[in-house]
Amino acid sequence: MDLDAEVNHVKTDLGIGYFGIADLSPAREAILAQGGELVAKYPFAISIGLILPHAIVDQLPNRAERVVAMNYRHHAYDVINQRLDHITSRLNDIVQRAGYRAFPIPASQIVDEELQIGLFSHKMAAHLAGLGWIGKNCLLITPENGPRVRWATILTDAPLRISGEPVLEQCGECVECVEICPVRAFTGRPFYAGEPREARFDAFKCDRYFQKLEEKDLKPGVCGMCLYICPYGRQVST
Repeated sequence: MDLDAEVNHVKTDLGIGYFGIADLSPAREAILAQGGELVAKYPFAISIGLILPHAIVDQLPNRAERVVAMNYRHHAYDVINQRLDHITSRLNDIVQRAGYRAFPIPASQIVDEELQIGLFSHKMAAHLAGLGWIGKNCLLITPENGPRVRWATILTDAPLRISGEPVLEQCGECVECVEICPVRAFTGRPFYAGEPREARFDAFKCDRYFQKLEEKDLKPGVCGMCLYICPYGRQVST
């Protein structure tokens, strides 16, 4: 079995909701600026996405209730992240045994608290792999499930078959995610490659809001309203 076939077998075997191979060369400068040569030296990415439980996401307007917040944190965050990390570990082993370099990026990772960024952008890899576009809520929007997907990535030099091209932005005039944000963290500006995140999103407003929730209510700090409200996700759950 060749490497492409073996990797795709894992995709089918584990029921991965979203799977794509991205050519990272168009975004090398952005990758280098965010994570340095440690990650920028890899020319390709395997992007993996798992769909969140719609019934749990649909309860987010009631997130002030402890059971709703705990269910969302457990099933739509902790468990999904563990599943993603398990999948990337398995795929990493396959690529490495085939004689190529592989570097798995954790599903949830902040390496710079001051800048509120990870080592590598999962949504950028998914976008370059043709799995969706980056919306006004700064999340990766899939046509089928909206932003109700969590992502992980494996960086590699394995010459896997590229799965697609970046999807054009399809948010149009919709600003529901901007309007529902409790701290007005989004400007409503569409994504433009090369433009700083601050033009679209104030990550610190979001982080401070989560901290206040945890300090005040002594329960998991949960929001996710920009994820909940997106029409592309709600079309599936209604």
